[in-house]
Amino acid sequence: MSDPIRVGHLYTGRIQPGAVPYSRNQQAESSTHGLSFEEMLQDRLLHFSNHAVKRLEQRGIELKPEELSRIESAIDSAAAKGAKETLILMKDTALIVNVNNRTVVTAMSGNSMKDNVFTQIDSAVIIS
Repeated sequence: MSDPIRVGHLYTGRIQPGAVPYSRNQQAESSTHGLSFEEMLQDRLLHFSNHAVKRLEQRGIELKPEELSRIESAIDSAAAKGAKETLILMKDTALIVNVNNRTVVTAMSGNSMKDNVFTQIDSAVIIS
């Protein structure tokens, strides 16, 4: 029972035929599926389509950092339930978000929402 232990992985001295030792680098590569750090970060960031940016400007909607954080949390909640296109209602602002891409597709202010019908959504998240 005097098998050596090497830093970074467990080595018993016995390798089964055809087995390849599993290194830390292989573990890191397999857990990220070959994605770079930048790609992983982009997958977690909130994006705005050009259309959404124009609507935010036209309607005078400004989102504060804490509101952006709440929107990101709402997207996480919608994703956990399997949503694909969600309506996020926050105070007097409505956002349509593509959950898979984490992209705000369009935005409306309270006045724009009146007498409006939201289509092509499969979920809604209300943020207080």
